[in-house]
Amino acid sequence: MSTDSLDNLPTPLLSLRGVSKSYGAVAAVREVDLDIFPGEVVAICGDNGAGKSSLIKVISGAEEPTAGALAMRGKPVAFASPQEALKHGVATIYQDLALAPRLSIAQNVFMGSELTRPVLLPFLRVLDKARMREQARGFLAQLSVTVADMDRPVERLSGGQRQAVAISRALRWNAEIIIMDEPTAALGVKETALVLDLIRKLKADGRTVILISHNMRDVVALADRVVIMGAGRKYVDRPIGDLSADDIAHMIMSGNAKAA
Repeated sequence: MSTDSLDNLPTPLLSLRGVSKSYGAVAAVREVDLDIFPGEVVAICGDNGAGKSSLIKVISGAEEPTAGALAMRGKPVAFASPQEALKHGVATIYQDLALAPRLSIAQNVFMGSELTRPVLLPFLRVLDKARMREQARGFLAQLSVTVADMDRPVERLSGGQRQAVAISRALRWNAEIIIMDEPTAALGVKETALVLDLIRKLKADGRTVILISHNMRDVVALADRVVIMGAGRKYVDRPIGDLSADDIAHMIMSGNAKAA
């Protein structure tokens, strides 16, 4: 991305400067600078072992960086855990979605932040299931997903609907940045189309999405910008523009050749 184009961009929502992550003698991420701007979809791509997952673990609070610094809206932050990142508006939806399959839709949306109401005595509280059902339905409605029964176990939902439940949980926490790890992996054509629409709705709602994907067609269809990593380093950071899926795949292979 040119200096002129950066001058015209708004203040970054999230900034990384010189971020590195090592596991013993293995350097998984090497001095990465990255800016994430409000309301954009950024795809982070690269082959296995490129450093994508380790970088995302740092951004999500699952791992602390070995070196470097993070900032939110220009203010330094340090995420000691995913819960700490969530408090700052960064939510991560992993490939396995981290849903409880036997619990209901509403229970999954409010997992860890259940709503309660007083009963009999002020200090005695019970789950407010009716309010959780109502609000869970509202979060799904924001994504244009309708499920009549909020008590339905998640294991009885389709893959795309499960993604919607996981995203609704992020909306429940009012996340500004939603990290999605391979959201269309193992989904059929119809379910993939639903998930792509969910991501478009997040962008239309002003949310920022960081997309990790090996599917270059998804990247071209969704992302405003592509970041390509190899051997732990960021070596491409540019707008999608008129790039094709083959163009991005070629850049990944070229970067691998240089790294080797």
